Amino acid sequence: MSGRLLMIQGTASSVGKSLLVAALCRILREDGLRVAPFKAQNMSLNSAVTPDGAEIARAQAMQAEAAGVPPTVEMNPVLLKPQGHQTAQVVVRGRVLRTATAGEYHALKRELWPAVTQSLQVLRDRHDAVVIEGAGSPAEVNLRDRDISNMAVALAFEAPVLLAGDIDRGGVLAAIVGTLELLAPEERPLVRGLVINKFRGDRALLESGLSFLEQRTGVPVLGVVPYVEGLLLPEEDSLDLELDRGSGPIEIAIIRLPRAANFDEFQLLAAEPAARVRFVTEPTEVHRAHCLIVPGSKATIADLRWLHQRGLAGAIRGAADRGVAVIGVCGGYQMLGEVVRDPLGVEDGGECRGIGLLPLETVFTREKRTQPVRARAATRAGWLSGIGETELAGYEIHMGVTPAAEPPAFSLRTADGRYPDGMVGAEGRVVGTYVHGLFENEVARAALLGWLAETHGFGPVATAGLARERSFERLAAAVRAALDMEAIYRLLGLGERSAIPSKT
Repeated sequence: MSGRLLMIQGTASSVGKSLLVAALCRILREDGLRVAPFKAQNMSLNSAVTPDGAEIARAQAMQAEAAGVPPTVEMNPVLLKPQGHQTAQVVVRGRVLRTATAGEYHALKRELWPAVTQSLQVLRDRHDAVVIEGAGSPAEVNLRDRDISNMAVALAFEAPVLLAGDIDRGGVLAAIVGTLELLAPEERPLVRGLVINKFRGDRALLESGLSFLEQRTGVPVLGVVPYVEGLLLPEEDSLDLELDRGSGPIEIAIIRLPRAANFDEFQLLAAEPAARVRFVTEPTEVHRAHCLIVPGSKATIADLRWLHQRGLAGAIRGAADRGVAVIGVCGGYQMLGEVVRDPLGVEDGGECRGIGLLPLETVFTREKRTQPVRARAATRAGWLSGIGETELAGYEIHMGVTPAAEPPAFSLRTADGRYPDGMVGAEGRVVGTYVHGLFENEVARAALLGWLAETHGFGPVATAGLARERSFERLAAAVRAALDMEAIYRLLGLGERSAIPSKT
């Protein structure tokens, strides 16, 4: 029997669909079902690597973690990674298909639809239930004929839909009513419940609004989900790009590149009590930092030019000369070198001089490396000394090739063997690496924060033992309490959970 379906659509982007899907995946898992997430098309610069080396959106990998299953390409068959000039890299079933303009991509959608339907069916065949996430709003009438993410999926699979609205941004009643009014006649009956998300305040003041919604639309409100503070879970690209978190003595500044990619990997570092972590865009903002991080980028040369134009490249060099720690990750690692070249026009073409902290040259090729890795520190210099022999979990996603240099930062273990990664300079104060996700390992956070504290005379610091598991538990508990779960099970066609045999 095919797995049962439930779809979460939203009145707009960033209404909380991703976290609602994660919560429902965790709840169904807790209730003994084998469940998987699905999103037909995702547009995001935050991506993850599956165990077999394919690339999907970070949000679906997070939802898979909530469900307790390995992430697979079927969970996100189409991923768009914007890279400027109204173009995006199109990733289909985990591999780069091409770079396309918006118009070119819309023309591709008919070709991509089989990848969507086949992927969802694979998930249904393997799981008791699949929780589907929509994209943006289903009421974009100008895009309806090219939809592969919202009602097209719901109609093709007869999936019941919960429509979520974000009350925190205001106007939620109008957003829900307006969305329903703009749905096509065949689409509206699929909306079987309404959810008010991110609620703060007195529920009694909302009751008349809930009654209005039910009377006006004829669709029941199945829950009012509270705003859950302090979750260490990425939600699409909505990590606060005005980040300034914490009040600890250790100042860490992350360069807010215009096309920063996978910036959510610093979320746990920003939550450590010993640190204050902030995004910066001006040279004057780097002066008080004890550590600078240059993150990944989807348009490395364009962002490197921006660094020079803003005066940030010089400010980073000056900070390194003063003894400030500098860390470059992926595109940020490439920028720390002498030059970045793109002779084939993989991104924008051309070349740009680097920041000049490491004697490296990077050349872009058409081959994209995507793989999970285990990283062991290859040197005892600087903060890497605190890692010892511990292997760190991480992943590579990049198209540039940077020849191996001495001394390397890490020794990587992959399915194909071991090889060196990155480079260390300035007696360990400058570290470049292609490995994403290092600071999602507590050992790496402890090594960096401990070394910075010792170097700057702050005394011993302790990490907080942060883990996403507790966030999943808190989120699931809040959503379970807020939603009418009996109604949810009826929509899934399960009634009593024993109505469908588990595939576990």
